[in-house]
Amino acid sequence: MSSDGEHRNEPPAPGTATNGAATAYGGKPTFRPARKESFLARTIPVAAELPGYRVPSFRRDLLAGVTVAALALPSAMAYGELAGLTPVNGLYTLLLPMVAYMLLGSSRRLIIGTEGTVATLVAAALLPLAVAGTERAIELASMLALLVAGCFFAARLLRLGWLGDYFSRPVLLGYIHGVAFVLVTAQLGKLLGLSIGTSNPLGRVWEAAREIGQVSGATVVVSVISLAVLFSIRLFVPRVPGALIVVVGAIGVSWAFDLQSHGIAVVGPIAGGLPSITVPTPPLADVLRLLPAAFGIFLVSFADEILTARAFAGKHREQVRAPQELLAMAAADAAAGLSQAFAVGASGSRTAVNDSMGARTQVAGLCAAGTIVLVLLFLTGPVQYLPTAVLATVIVAAGVSLVDPAAWRALAAIDHVEVAIAGVTTGCVIAFGVLQALIVAVGLSIIDTVRRSARPYDAVLGWVPSLGRYADISLNPSAQVTTGVVVYRLDDRLFFANARYVSGRVREAIRAAPSETSWLVFDAEAMTHVDSTGVEALEALATGLRKEGVTLVIARLRQRMREEFDLAGLTATIGDAHFYPTVERAVAACNDGAAG
Repeated sequence: MSSDGEHRNEPPAPGTATNGAATAYGGKPTFRPARKESFLARTIPVAAELPGYRVPSFRRDLLAGVTVAALALPSAMAYGELAGLTPVNGLYTLLLPMVAYMLLGSSRRLIIGTEGTVATLVAAALLPLAVAGTERAIELASMLALLVAGCFFAARLLRLGWLGDYFSRPVLLGYIHGVAFVLVTAQLGKLLGLSIGTSNPLGRVWEAAREIGQVSGATVVVSVISLAVLFSIRLFVPRVPGALIVVVGAIGVSWAFDLQSHGIAVVGPIAGGLPSITVPTPPLADVLRLLPAAFGIFLVSFADEILTARAFAGKHREQVRAPQELLAMAAADAAAGLSQAFAVGASGSRTAVNDSMGARTQVAGLCAAGTIVLVLLFLTGPVQYLPTAVLATVIVAAGVSLVDPAAWRALAAIDHVEVAIAGVTTGCVIAFGVLQALIVAVGLSIIDTVRRSARPYDAVLGWVPSLGRYADISLNPSAQVTTGVVVYRLDDRLFFANARYVSGRVREAIRAAPSETSWLVFDAEAMTHVDSTGVEALEALATGLRKEGVTLVIARLRQRMREEFDLAGLTATIGDAHFYPTVERAVAACNDGAAG
């Protein structure tokens, strides 16, 4: 006597499932998985694209790849410094890691490489252990990337791809805006020509305010002009690679007017050529200290990567496989760790450009990596004249672009509690640090889940003639109520977190009834699980209501749940005759007195 045509002593309705098969399907399974791809296509997804790959597709991929490289070049150098390394280490993240993802990634358009959030996490892990830009810092960053790769690979072996679904939108929104603040404040010293020692974001602001009298006027002029040009290009000609134009222009001006002699700090000589393959061997004590940071980077990187990949795949009705993405990111981070780079992540801005330029396959990423190779082989000489203030403005512009007031307004329109969660997450990132905020963010997600489960949606139902069914009375004022009968619906599972609340709500519904209640019809269609606490609550409810002259009747209980009721003894407590396949039949039986 449950719903969906699976009622005891009644034949199933046409076309419904019975023991995994259905008469309408001729005894065949009602669910059929997609055709399994070949081993090569599953392991190297791009291989499935190559048989039909033609010159027009390559032209699009080549154009997209070169454009992505032009956008990535300045930001990669800037993020290399942000991570506590050198600009060239940032460029290395655009080589072997991109090739590794091109081979193994299931997303056709995702671009990985240097990313602001990951660079900030790397810096937070490295700077307490090494001086920025030193060989020791580079070695530790490489080891950290290998540890992150290990986290991704372990998650793949343990089939933890579902982890990407457990970062709620409020937490991610708050986290991103906190990181934006951290990114911008981290550049204050370079923007103003100051030496700021503290690593705390609020401390940086305070230290910059105290040293305002020591600001380098020439550096400020360079910063202001660069920011003005960056934001003007973004506002008026957004498709033009503004960061590249600003960087190239700054290199020319710096060389022509010898800005370094005027007290403006420049990047300095950069080693040309390609990175060598090196296995980092830091002391074991340092490796152990890096482990928590590696796990934090893994969580943030995977959540951002899978969300970005799925967002762009959805636009083209494509599929992204989370297990394959875990493997691809493991390979990309391993490649970074062996090539003197640092942990990588997904770039939403570069992925958007790649998509807008019409990229067809992951070959676009390979073309982008090839472009960076040419820069490293032939163009590192001019880069030494680039003012560090200009790199700082590139990061500031990227940080500002993360700010999304519309997202906050949309969140507020849905749930003010979610706004509070986002705000707390932002505050924790700023006040306590990125890694600590990650723990708080996960905790807030769990608390939010418990909060929702502890106060599930429920309703008192009445018959609505215009709909031809029972519906929520609060939403349908014209609903008709049967005298002496209260129909209550629970739209969630019944378990330890909400059992007491549901029991209280049932009694509130009975007290609010317009007439004395003799029957309570419990619409259980949406109740997909009941634990031992829920069983106890239903037993107590059935017994207590019976003593008060109210009979509990169950409607639309699913067959699987009915079997659980049988095993738990609930069927005997409630009474086998008090289970009905529909609310209509249950109310009719109550009205006729047949339920008693």
